Amino acid sequence: MDSLIAASARALAAGDALGALKRVALRDDPPALALRGIAMAQLGEHTRARELLRRAARGFGSHEELSRARCVVAEAEVALAVRDFAGSPRALTAALATLETHADRANALHARLIAVRRLLLLGRLEQAGAALALLDARGLPPALEAVAELAAAELALRSLRIAPGRAALERAQAAAARAGIPALLAEVDEARQAFGRPAARRLAAGAEQMLRLDEVAALLASNTLVVDACRRRVGAGAEWRALARRPVLFALARALAEAWPGDIDRATLIAAAFNTRDPDNTHRARLRVEIGRLRALLKAQAGIEATADGFILKPLGAAEVAVLAPPIDGEQGALLALLADGEAWSTSALALALDASQRTVQRALAELEAAGRARPIGQARTRRWLAPPLAGVMAQYTTILLLPAALPLA
Repeated sequence: MDSLIAASARALAAGDALGALKRVALRDDPPALALRGIAMAQLGEHTRARELLRRAARGFGSHEELSRARCVVAEAEVALAVRDFAGSPRALTAALATLETHADRANALHARLIAVRRLLLLGRLEQAGAALALLDARGLPPALEAVAELAAAELALRSLRIAPGRAALERAQAAAARAGIPALLAEVDEARQAFGRPAARRLAAGAEQMLRLDEVAALLASNTLVVDACRRRVGAGAEWRALARRPVLFALARALAEAWPGDIDRATLIAAAFNTRDPDNTHRARLRVEIGRLRALLKAQAGIEATADGFILKPLGAAEVAVLAPPIDGEQGALLALLADGEAWSTSALALALDASQRTVQRALAELEAAGRARPIGQARTRRWLAPPLAGVMAQYTTILLLPAALPLA
């Protein structure tokens, strides 16, 4: 490695992209192309960065498989930054194997962290947790250690494991301080602020209370019967019933919980569950059927009794009933939470993350665009979607509970 390449690499490791470019900007040999690509990525020129990294990978000879593997890892990180999930993760897996064969421990850890961050973005929390368990960042550069701890903190927070999340963020803060990279310090600081922001609303007995993440975790662990509108489930403590795939039953459960300790009339239940203001005998018959299904589903935790006007929820072992509502109302809440990270997303990437069809995502994006809450850039296959940062009152909230698969569904 010549002196200019070495100096450029040191500048990149310190987060000085412009300093790195000054040393290799006029060179077209593969090592210089790779460094130029990484520098362009740090400056936000992702399209140019991918082009340079691919040229570098093609330029390395058959005996330079380690260098090619490093280029593959760098391009995978750029793809992650632009939310491009179309490519197969096999190339990254093969590059990881090459790095481990050549004992390049730092870049191997970097590759594993890219895979973990991809899983977190897609809401694959169990897979991300399994991959994180294999990581060992000890003795590695502090910047990599900070990124590893940030990933561990995100996984813990989205699973509402508050104490491990706090501990991981403290370790990330210490590692980022040692690295001295401003962007990394800012990312850690933003994650730390999530603890102090309201994360959800508790609706009970006609009142609304804002809850922080630790208060949400305490509520879900208590003996309160909770209708969780963030993850569409009902339960208390360790007993939960998933209703994400049964929207009618969930709508009935939420309406009954919001009316507790009183009852709710049949017309209101029909409007909530079937989206109609003009019920007929067919709707009333279907309501009886769906109430019967919900009663059977919740029989271990609550009863549903008929009253003169409608129905009332009767918790069995719980002291009270509460609805846990997300900070952002509406069906597009999870979509807005993804777009709020400031990156440009494709509809295919959003569909993967939300486990929804592209057509469903496109309809939701069209509604957000009409409301001025999202905007497209590019055309056809290059079209991406952005949302303005949450402003005003909404900037005071954290959207962790709106992200896909934030909580395990029993």
